[in-house]
Amino acid sequence: MVRKAIIPAAGYGTRSLPITKAIPKEMFPLGFKPAIHYIVEEAANSGIEQLLIITSKSKDMIIDYFDFSLELDTFLKSQNKEHLVKKLALPKVEIFYIRQPYASGLGDAIRLGKEFVGNEPFGVLLPDDIIIPKHQPALKELIDVHMDTEGSVIALKQVDQDCLKDYGVIQGNDSPNFINIQDIVEKPLNNPPSNLAVVGRYIFTPAIFQSLDTVEIGVGGEIQLTDAIKGLLASESVFGKVISGSRYDIGKLEEYVQLMNILSKDDY
Repeated sequence: MVRKAIIPAAGYGTRSLPITKAIPKEMFPLGFKPAIHYIVEEAANSGIEQLLIITSKSKDMIIDYFDFSLELDTFLKSQNKEHLVKKLALPKVEIFYIRQPYASGLGDAIRLGKEFVGNEPFGVLLPDDIIIPKHQPALKELIDVHMDTEGSVIALKQVDQDCLKDYGVIQGNDSPNFINIQDIVEKPLNNPPSNLAVVGRYIFTPAIFQSLDTVEIGVGGEIQLTDAIKGLLASESVFGKVISGSRYDIGKLEEYVQLMNILSKDDY
């Protein structure tokens, strides 16, 4: 079973400047909840029991949000506002934290979770991507494929040809319920290998850490997760799953506004 997952939340949020100078993008409001609440909720609803959130020194707001506020709880009860106490309920999952000292890439952030994960398969959920499920949570769809294959699984979505340059894009062979990935290319400018782009959900076997430890520094002087996945492909099978839910990137203003409109009407 997949019991653990990592949420990398240490980045600067440069796409959303200047507001991210003061407010982590993971705390952007969606309805009356911050974005990261939906990510943690998805993990819990997928059967995850323990979460490691990778933060930075400027993101204590995330830790405060998931902490229990005795003062607020006591105040609400003293004012006969017990109905509001229910609004403070958090997803039932045990949360741990570690700081990433430098913004050295997504691969470096995940590498910090090596001791937390141990010798178990684990999930990764990127908090930029909010996925409204159609049938079941996106991470659970990946877990189901992992249970069948025992391999690493990457979430995929079909993307318009002119947008593929903004994503990791896979090449693979179709099977009835998943795709056998043969290669992955980061942000192809020309001749993308398919129209299937990687979105922010993964299940990895512990072998990904060996690949992360040996991969060379990549684009931007960072440890790139895509490079580590390419290395993993050399030693074991990696699978893709086209997820059924609707995915929104809160780092893109138009998609954030769309999601705000959806969640203001119906908290999924």
